[in-house]
Amino acid sequence: MPQTADFDLKQAVLMNDTFGPREVRQMQDAIAHDFSQYAVLRDAVAELQHREDHTPASRVRFGVCLYLLGRYYRAIEVLGEADGGAMARYYLAKCHFVRQEYPQAVENYVAAAKAGYDAGACALGQAEALRCGGDAAAALGVLDSLSGAIEQTAEYLAQRAATVSALGGNPKEVIALYERAVDVDRDHPGALFGLALENDRYGNDDTAMELYDRAVSRFPANIGSLMNLGLLYEDREQYDKAAQCYRRVLDVYPDHLRAQLYYKDTEASHGQYYDEDAAKKRDRMGQVLNIPVTDFELSVRSRNCLQKMGIMTLGDLCRSTEQELLASKNFGETSLVEIKEMLATKGLRLGQYAQERQVAELVEPEMLSPDEQAQLSRPISELNLSVRARKCMTRLGINTLADLVRRTGDDLLECKNFGVTSLNEVREKLTSLGLKLRGE
Repeated sequence: MPQTADFDLKQAVLMNDTFGPREVRQMQDAIAHDFSQYAVLRDAVAELQHREDHTPASRVRFGVCLYLLGRYYRAIEVLGEADGGAMARYYLAKCHFVRQEYPQAVENYVAAAKAGYDAGACALGQAEALRCGGDAAAALGVLDSLSGAIEQTAEYLAQRAATVSALGGNPKEVIALYERAVDVDRDHPGALFGLALENDRYGNDDTAMELYDRAVSRFPANIGSLMNLGLLYEDREQYDKAAQCYRRVLDVYPDHLRAQLYYKDTEASHGQYYDEDAAKKRDRMGQVLNIPVTDFELSVRSRNCLQKMGIMTLGDLCRSTEQELLASKNFGETSLVEIKEMLATKGLRLGQYAQERQVAELVEPEMLSPDEQAQLSRPISELNLSVRARKCMTRLGINTLADLVRRTGDDLLECKNFGVTSLNEVREKLTSLGLKLRGE
């Protein structure tokens, strides 16, 4: 990592020397190289704050340093009273972006470019703010307007990858763009995060962990990388390392609610007993229960009856009783014997998990509207859950919304590393669709 041997971070903050993008990068590199320098920055900014001779120009330095410390609201106040120049506008944009105030971010990126800040950097900032604000098409328009050397930069390639992904583009193209970005700058935080996230989605945990680890070596670290890296450490029961990730988030963002809750969960996990053998048995059973009934050679009558009743997996069958099957039209004793024999080959029986059944499951599928049936058949991936919640869904064999609403909150909380934060996340996602977990 580039590092100037004689660079004095405290002096860079307190002295009235030149202060521009080069000095900001040196400060960031110094902290990335040695995170104890963050405390040096914090103490120097506290000293700078108590000076009475602030000028519009010195407020730019003060505001940028506040941005680096993660004090965005205060940074906006200070930079708003600065000289109104290119650098002040650029970091105002970055502060507004982090606070998810995307229109203000775009406005200030435009103003920064007009004032003379690097036009390419401002355009890429606009594209990111537009995409995160929900207008990925406009973001792509900004990227398409750029040409020349900037198209080969890691930042451009990473922004294009994220934008193509937001527009539902080809995942292979997204991955290729992220890989090109990393080839240009092997330590680019955004590119590493995006590439890690793609690997995370496909279950390539080892690769994802290595990429997240590289992403957090820069400062300011990508918050998503720190959070997801912490979750992967938790999955490996490396709770100390997970806690370090969450603490790094809280150092810069002390009010980060999810990091606070995850940190508390991680600390509590130190004293928890985890029965690995029992967990493996549950995982194996979950996989068996998730086997589709279409994998078995059933008679046409039995297959049609099960499909009509919305019974898609062995788990669905185990949550059904003999009486419920026989009550279905055209389902007779012959079909019942056939189903029992099929379940017996897997060590299962009808009604084995009937107590887990949701009241709504007693309703025949044909009594639901086509829209209701379609909604419950949607894949769980459409909820866009966090990594932690998504891994729980995989462990429990939950693939559709129908699978999810059959579960109680307590069922989910029994899953390893699934806490109250993740449960509330799932509840919020279901509520937005007009659904609830069983018993709620």
